[in-house]
Amino acid sequence: MSITLLHPPGWKPAKGYANGVTARGRMVLTGGLIGWNADCQFETDDFLGQVEQTLRNVVAVLAEAGAGPEHLVRLTWYITDKTEYLADPKALGRIYREIIGRHYPAMAVVQVVALIEDRAKVEIEATAIVPD
Repeated sequence: MSITLLHPPGWKPAKGYANGVTARGRMVLTGGLIGWNADCQFETDDFLGQVEQTLRNVVAVLAEAGAGPEHLVRLTWYITDKTEYLADPKALGRIYREIIGRHYPAMAVVQVVALIEDRAKVEIEATAIVPD
């Protein structure tokens, strides 16, 4: 694998993400993916349910490029409610590990006023690097 996590000496360990990543290979970039199904229909208004579907959508798009979750180097999350994101970290972590595994790329989470789709509670952009 040509992905290396970056952790400066003396820094407290990052939990659930990497401070930085270096990688070599073919880039795979997704658009902002949200928690609806393949028919562009929301099956739930539950935050965790939408996170689960959004992560499954990320994995599906990566697969189209011959990539998998292990190739992720960056995830940017846009959420509409910070309290929903922080409400149940154990359940959020369980969903993440079930879909992505124990691979933690560089990540940012940003609370936004709204997303383009009114029912969307989370949107995730992903960057992956597939080794040469």
